[in-house]
Amino acid sequence: MKIETDPKLDFSSVLIRPKRSTLSSRNQINLERTFTFPYSDKIWTGIPIIAANMDTTGTFDVYNILSQHKMLTSMNKHYTISDYETFGLENLDPDYYMISTGISDNDFEKLQQIIQYTDCNWICIDVANGYQANLISFCQRVRETFPNKIIIAGNVVSREITEELIINGQVDIVKVGIGPGSVCTTRLKTGVGLPQLSAIIETSDAAHGLNGYIIGDGGITSPGDMAKAFGGGADFVMAGGIFAGHDENPGELVNEKDSSGVLKQYKLFYGMSSAHAMEKHSGGVAKYRASEGKVVKVLYRGPLENTILDYLGGLRSTCTYINANCIKHMPKCTTFVLVSNQLNNIFT
Repeated sequence: MKIETDPKLDFSSVLIRPKRSTLSSRNQINLERTFTFPYSDKIWTGIPIIAANMDTTGTFDVYNILSQHKMLTSMNKHYTISDYETFGLENLDPDYYMISTGISDNDFEKLQQIIQYTDCNWICIDVANGYQANLISFCQRVRETFPNKIIIAGNVVSREITEELIINGQVDIVKVGIGPGSVCTTRLKTGVGLPQLSAIIETSDAAHGLNGYIIGDGGITSPGDMAKAFGGGADFVMAGGIFAGHDENPGELVNEKDSSGVLKQYKLFYGMSSAHAMEKHSGGVAKYRASEGKVVKVLYRGPLENTILDYLGGLRSTCTYINANCIKHMPKCTTFVLVSNQLNNIFT
């Protein structure tokens, strides 16, 4: 047994110190970024925000909105070739969505079929526990089969495995986050995880030393949290809950009275390791495992476009406070200060 005593930080642990800025308007900020990757021959330019590959957010309807802003959607693992055929390849730009996959032989076979059909440029190899030895071998297999694709793998939270995935797994981007998501209960069920901001700081330093990149996956509750993720070194930020509860998300509106008796409208949002998701896709929770996700009702938010503009506006505002004229410069312009309280919540 070992104890690490240095502090580990979450987004709520810090604020960003403002500094003298030559920027006088949010419209001076460029949120697009151009990436060249260590293994793929692709070059990508866009806003590095990704909708998570969950049933309720990794969907064609969410893609329709995010792609208009040059943002990415990681399609959920349960889409089949038939789903892509129904939606129509003419409606998909291969630069702005990802095909998600697990690491079984069946997953690999399905991935091959979908990539052959869609010619999508992005592959997201997604497992809850990125410390499995067979993740590295699966990444190698995918790289050998698709040498020119942009390959992502995770989830992890530490330096050594980030380096291992980039060097030996030959992935371009490492996905970072264990337990920070709003509908993830991994930390509750297992006691495993790392506060998300510290995870981003540690893994981004490791990845950037190898010309690789990271995705900060999860833990975003506000535009300020997203700004802190980018300021901490995340090259991309993936989120689920903030993109849920809109017109474009699947599911019917649920009408319920709140604690004050006011009738409100909600949509369901659930983790992909929840009993709900496993019942839907696998016929239930296997006896050897436990549910590590929950189902929540998200207050109905209207069009997704409104949320996107709110977050992009918040990021631009952060940049004007710290004199970063583009999203790439946010880490070098960011100074975090430790706080015991960051918000005045007298009116909620």
